[in-house]
Amino acid sequence: MAGSTYGTLFSITTWGESHGPAIGVVVDGCPAGISLTREDIQQFLDRRKPGQSKFTTARKESDQAEILSGVFEGRTTGAPISILVSNQDQRSRDYGKIKDCYRPGHADYTFDAKYGFRDYRGGGRTSGRETIGRVAAGAIASKLLDQLGIRVTAYTKSIGTITVPETSYDHGCIQNNPLYMPNLEYARKASAYLEECVKNKDSCGGIIECVVTGMPAGIGEPVFEKLDASLAKAIMSVGAVKGVEIGGGFQTAQMQGSTNNDAFCRDDDRIMKRTNHSGGTLGGLSDGSPIILRAAVKPTPSISQEQDTVDIHGDPVKIAITGRHDPVIVPRAVVVVEAMTAVTVADLLMRNMTARMEYLEEIYNK
Repeated sequence: MAGSTYGTLFSITTWGESHGPAIGVVVDGCPAGISLTREDIQQFLDRRKPGQSKFTTARKESDQAEILSGVFEGRTTGAPISILVSNQDQRSRDYGKIKDCYRPGHADYTFDAKYGFRDYRGGGRTSGRETIGRVAAGAIASKLLDQLGIRVTAYTKSIGTITVPETSYDHGCIQNNPLYMPNLEYARKASAYLEECVKNKDSCGGIIECVVTGMPAGIGEPVFEKLDASLAKAIMSVGAVKGVEIGGGFQTAQMQGSTNNDAFCRDDDRIMKRTNHSGGTLGGLSDGSPIILRAAVKPTPSISQEQDTVDIHGDPVKIAITGRHDPVIVPRAVVVVEAMTAVTVADLLMRNMTARMEYLEEIYNK
């Protein structure tokens, strides 16, 4: 199966299946000398593991990270970093009744069309558990970015129809509610909305917003490897994401140039923008403003309502999916979006070292 590796200099390869013995990631290209412990990775994994609230799957997984290589005496060595997380609570029997059916909203049919074979137990590589490797890699990338004064923060902007207005953001609340929303009152409204979804045997989607601060100007490539294009690819590679926007996004289609353009000004010794409709990128390069992106996450496709589908022979059948599934993917996907953003930014920062001769001279002319 091709396509399990992402990145150029700071690259990650995820491996494993939802109902296999383990899942994990190999991070290659991480510079030596970064302080890194198992606890650094565990903090990230704990944000996506199941069982955090009544709105997440009841699958009991501790998701404990084990570092197999690339770290010695608490620091990265420059060698590939391999991280393993064991699967502990698979219930493959939950999928026995529907193994010959194509579940609506899942990749069952497309996997059969491509490979002529699929792992029906939880979706195999298309399961949300694949993101464990991404999150572990994101923890490492975030440690790298921290040393450069760059911070990546993601949170839930909306659950279904409940959206937190930007004027009501309180970032101190993000870690204090199970939905990771930046406002406790809106988190309560979203919880009530989810209760209705669960009662109706249904699910819902939402929007994750991610902000990168401390980013220097000039990071990215101006043609195919644009910063915003790379971010869009990274976030769209997360299974449940169906749309990505940067800055003003789709709203800019209704604006005029006189209002959409961000005016430049001088602040002490640096050039900055008065507004940030561009979302921190211009011409595919960072402009020094906060990078702002949003990801639209679809409703969980596994619902217990009866649905129409067909079996592998094309005959019509009705199915009601049982087992342990999240009624909303968004809260556990927040850290996944944050991780993929961190990995992308770290990779582009490293690639930027060859942009000017003076950068190489700073390293080698001593």
